[in-house]
Amino acid sequence: MQLHDLKPRPGAKSRTKRLGCGESSGHGKTSGRGHKGQRARSGGSVRLGFEGGQWPLYRRIPKRGFNNNAFTTRFAPVNLSALNVFNDGDTVDAAAIRAKGLVTGKWDGIKILANGELKKKLTISVDAASEAAKEKISKAGGSLQLVAKVEVKKAE
Repeated sequence: MQLHDLKPRPGAKSRTKRLGCGESSGHGKTSGRGHKGQRARSGGSVRLGFEGGQWPLYRRIPKRGFNNNAFTTRFAPVNLSALNVFNDGDTVDAAAIRAKGLVTGKWDGIKILANGELKKKLTISVDAASEAAKEKISKAGGSLQLVAKVEVKKAE
């Protein structure tokens, strides 16, 4: 089987509705839009959730409970292959990673992930690392130190 042999399953594709092609097309005159009204007009439709002026469902339902999202710790992911931009024997910390442009923006910490191969012997000091990344760093002859930052965030 090759790419040109692939076909969609029977019934998966239907003909497009050809509008404005006269009375005999089966969608003649109003092109399936009915007579007059907002939805018959060009560009005429209501936004998602609009109920014709009735208080919409998403505003009628009570919003209670706790959402832990404001208290999560967001780590910037950095792959091992990206750390090959450093020289052999360098000390790599959050400031050095940001200086090289591997991480930009506002993050709570940096986490090293095991994607790719590390070809340099580095001393890495970051907030978190995956288990596979720890093994690959030690296999490359480097060392990893996890910086323990305990910081309580406040909900915004």
